[in-house]
Amino acid sequence: MVQIVSRWNYYHTRFRQYLQLEKSLAKNSIEAYEDDLKKLQSFFSNISPEKLTYAQLQKFTESLAEIPLSAATQSRIVSGIKAFYKFLVLENEIQQNPSELLETPKLKRKLPVFLDVNEIDKLLEAIDRSTAEGERNICMLETLYSCGLRVSELVNLKITDLHLNEDYIKIVGKGNKERMVPIGKIAKKLILNYKQNIRSHLKIKKEAEDFLFLNRRGVKLSRVMVFYIIKDLAKKTGVRKTLSPHTFRHSFATHLVEGGADLRAVQEMLGHESITTTEIYTHLDRQFLRDNILSYHPRNKK
Repeated sequence: MVQIVSRWNYYHTRFRQYLQLEKSLAKNSIEAYEDDLKKLQSFFSNISPEKLTYAQLQKFTESLAEIPLSAATQSRIVSGIKAFYKFLVLENEIQQNPSELLETPKLKRKLPVFLDVNEIDKLLEAIDRSTAEGERNICMLETLYSCGLRVSELVNLKITDLHLNEDYIKIVGKGNKERMVPIGKIAKKLILNYKQNIRSHLKIKKEAEDFLFLNRRGVKLSRVMVFYIIKDLAKKTGVRKTLSPHTFRHSFATHLVEGGADLRAVQEMLGHESITTTEIYTHLDRQFLRDNILSYHPRNKK
């Protein structure tokens, strides 16, 4: 039994190193993979992972539905297990991949929630700009929307990543992949104002000197705080949609596609690895067109 636990630990360590060094995945993604592997280990605590068969792995996936877990969570766990066994084949630890034929639950593709331009403006106008936090918040949310950033990219944005004279910012995205994102006039103006009139008056901690968005204690703003700020604005303005920082990213992409932007350019701006991920916004665009036709065509007004 001790030997089996030792084997699991050995593979955990090597898989983590592979995800970090070769796949260059973000910390959150690596933790999710590790969590999936721990679930498998818990289910087969008396069998070493390289000994597991397709039939045994299938039993594990069936058990996920009995817990019960959502189809999306089950699908993510199965993907994690498949990634682990691909790694074992790659490392010549096993010859045959027992997870290859595992099926994931069919997922209904959900269209992401997004805001129209009026709703974006309504939220931003509700910010109290007479306070230092208000000036920071409007700058932060305008940047989030204007550049289509992930919340982690926003809070990790550094002053040395700003190239405002050239009208772009450098973003370090998932897996430490870098991309250049154009920045609009409004966001640019708000960043310059925030830097010169708000941030410069903070007593900044040494470890936060290069981060753009700081809290009143002079440390980097947390992801959770951005969620709170947006939830508070939604409550204040009566916007009934379920909002998160990602809603601004979805809105950015949707408005670009609605405006006729090239899908490859949108993919590049969002930092999507696959164009398939970006294509969800073409579905939103079709829905937008359909809703507008149904609303305004005279035959539908009778």
